[in-house]
Amino acid sequence: MNAQAVTPRARTPRPARASAPALPPLEALDRTHHQMMVVLAELQQLVDRLDTDGLDPAARRSAQAICRFFDEHARQHHADEETLIFPALVRKGDKALIQHVLRLQQDHGWLEEDWLELAPQLQAVAKGYSWYEIDSLRHAVGVFTTLYHDHIALEESLIYPEAKAHMASEAVSQAQRVAANVSGGPDVA
Repeated sequence: MNAQAVTPRARTPRPARASAPALPPLEALDRTHHQMMVVLAELQQLVDRLDTDGLDPAARRSAQAICRFFDEHARQHHADEETLIFPALVRKGDKALIQHVLRLQQDHGWLEEDWLELAPQLQAVAKGYSWYEIDSLRHAVGVFTTLYHDHIALEESLIYPEAKAHMASEAVSQAQRVAANVSGGPDVA
């Protein structure tokens, strides 16, 4: 049997095209809110576990994951809101909306303060140290969780819908500007 060498056919190069658009910021921020709600529930479960079962390997792993989430993702989420969402809403000039944004910015500061109180006890749990004080921890988690729930509720019910409407309006304006530039500008009679 005589096998002939098969020469691979050269591929036709693909045309260059724009990258796929990044995930819109509000969708990513919405997803983080969902993750926050899950992690806040895990935080409460951790306190309950510590109260009933004490410090065990599962509690340590849970504390590690919770610390990592709030140290990294939650802080970045707040920074993203401060730069991507809030400034545009303030520029709209709506006094009631500005007051809500100011409240959310204040919440970010308080959430950071609350986290700075909670983190040492949770980091101790994550490292296997049992010097946490369960009643103090339970109270601090309650304050932290309640503020986060209120904060997220305000963002989801008012701020994000306003931001989505603003972004949609900006996109329409941008498309109109592009169309005007492509067609040579508005017709002057």
